[in-house]
Amino acid sequence: MIFRSFTLYLALAGVIGAALLVARIRQTPPPPAPVAPPARSPFAYSVAASGIVEAVRENVKIGCVRPGLVRTVYVEVGSVVKKGDPLMLLDDREARSRLETARMQLRSLQAALETEKILVADARDTYERTARLERDKVASVDEYRRKDFLLKTAMARAAKMEADIELSTAQVRGAETELEVLTVRAPRDGTILQVNIREGEYANTSGSAGSSNDALMMLGSTVRLQVRADVDEQNAPLVRPHQRAVAYLKGTTDNPIPLDFVRIEPYIVPKRSLTGDNSERVDTRVLEIVLAFDRPEAFPIYVGQQVDVFIERPDPKEAPSATPPGEPRRQIVIPAWQASHAPPAQPTTNAPAAAR
Repeated sequence: MIFRSFTLYLALAGVIGAALLVARIRQTPPPPAPVAPPARSPFAYSVAASGIVEAVRENVKIGCVRPGLVRTVYVEVGSVVKKGDPLMLLDDREARSRLETARMQLRSLQAALETEKILVADARDTYERTARLERDKVASVDEYRRKDFLLKTAMARAAKMEADIELSTAQVRGAETELEVLTVRAPRDGTILQVNIREGEYANTSGSAGSSNDALMMLGSTVRLQVRADVDEQNAPLVRPHQRAVAYLKGTTDNPIPLDFVRIEPYIVPKRSLTGDNSERVDTRVLEIVLAFDRPEAFPIYVGQQVDVFIERPDPKEAPSATPPGEPRRQIVIPAWQASHAPPAQPTTNAPAAAR
């Protein structure tokens, strides 16, 4: 009897322990506290967007006109350049050889032209003396004509030589241009943000090491920056030009950055700038808004950094009506052909009983 009671109590204890264990396993742990509180909008009504910091007038991806081996890189990351300053030099030995050959050919033609001018002068002198003798009936008409033909032949050879010199001059200018394009120069003032090419590497016109994703160099102005904010296309109608806006660095809730409205890109594009959030949708289209700001002195900020952007929007209760006051409301006119194909009207369910 005692053994049976002990077995019963032991079974009850096992059932209770199993129930407590199942309840403990099913218990949902509390969510962990965020590392930093999310950024909050300082406006009563706003549109949130994710943005990326860019240089003013956008970043310039430096490329080269001709592919070739990089001989010299004149700049490094952080170098401040002016428009026209050399950035890098491709191997120019072959181009210099062609230019020197073209110049030598030009000099040879110029020397030959001097010879032709002397021959023309000699032929003209002979022609003029023969003409005087022919007028005095000393020289025959046949001899006079032969001297005339010799003068015209010498003048034609001189004219051809002048044309060859013009052609050779154009070839020299072309060789000089081929040599000049091998020196990649800055298209505008700015700061070198990236250098993805080194001396001895092969530069392609499509990018560094043949990759179209990496530019040879990146140039931008970092004195004044701008933010390219991506607004979801569903929130695009809520955005108005020249509204106040503020940005926060990712992971911070302090140090707001006031933004100045620049423009709204009028074309909605697929989303390209990803934040890395697990709940982020990548199959959306966004409206790009460009906002500018001066580089803050209190904290560092870098080109390519992601920010949270909040753009003020009007109070929805004070939204203007579609019809201005004092104007009659427009009626929608349905064409006859469309009205003839319209589905028949369904009977209403709240008709009076007498009508039914």
